[in-house]
Amino acid sequence: MIQNIIKKSLLVALLAGVGAAATAQERVYVIDQRDVIARSGFGLCWRTGYWTPAAAAADRGGCECDKDLLPKETCEPAKAPEKIAEAPVVVKETPKPGGVKVTVAADALFDFDKAVLRPEGKAKLDDVVAKAEAIKLEVVLAVGHTDRLGSDAYNQKLSERRAVAVKDYLVGKGIAADRIYTEGKGETQPVTGDTCKGNAKTKALIECLQPDRRVDIELIGTK
Repeated sequence: MIQNIIKKSLLVALLAGVGAAATAQERVYVIDQRDVIARSGFGLCWRTGYWTPAAAAADRGGCECDKDLLPKETCEPAKAPEKIAEAPVVVKETPKPGGVKVTVAADALFDFDKAVLRPEGKAKLDDVVAKAEAIKLEVVLAVGHTDRLGSDAYNQKLSERRAVAVKDYLVGKGIAADRIYTEGKGETQPVTGDTCKGNAKTKALIECLQPDRRVDIELIGTK
């Protein structure tokens, strides 16, 4: 008998202790020091004096302990409204203008060891200007070349001067200077291949290598 009274006293003290902590937080369920809801031997949650159905609905343990007493929408997440299928949006792309690339192999532009345009070279460049005027010009690429006679360093500089000579002529014909880009390739890209024999600067060899003394021109734009 005395043992039962002691057990009940201890239980009341325990519940009073955890209940006081819960009261301080205005929880509607008794929680222990681990912040876990205290339960009876039958698994029922211990309620505090603050318990009401409305307060239980606001307590984070309400759905765990008294789901059947709370409004259905409190413990069940609201379903997202069904989306009405929308017709796919068709984006019409504006047709882009087609690109145009015109390559002109402008050989016979220069005499041997020169960066001054020959008359027949100017006639070729006039054709380039006509082609440029036929499109909406974006960029002109002018790449200078030389034959193989002479040192690599000298031929590199010569090829650059030839490209600049072509640019100056095109600018004089009305093409904007900021649209023309020049580059020199020296003797690295001959078009004569191995058809011209020898290395001596003979008249025959110089004439044979004439196609290598050129500026390749590329026009890029739209119609």
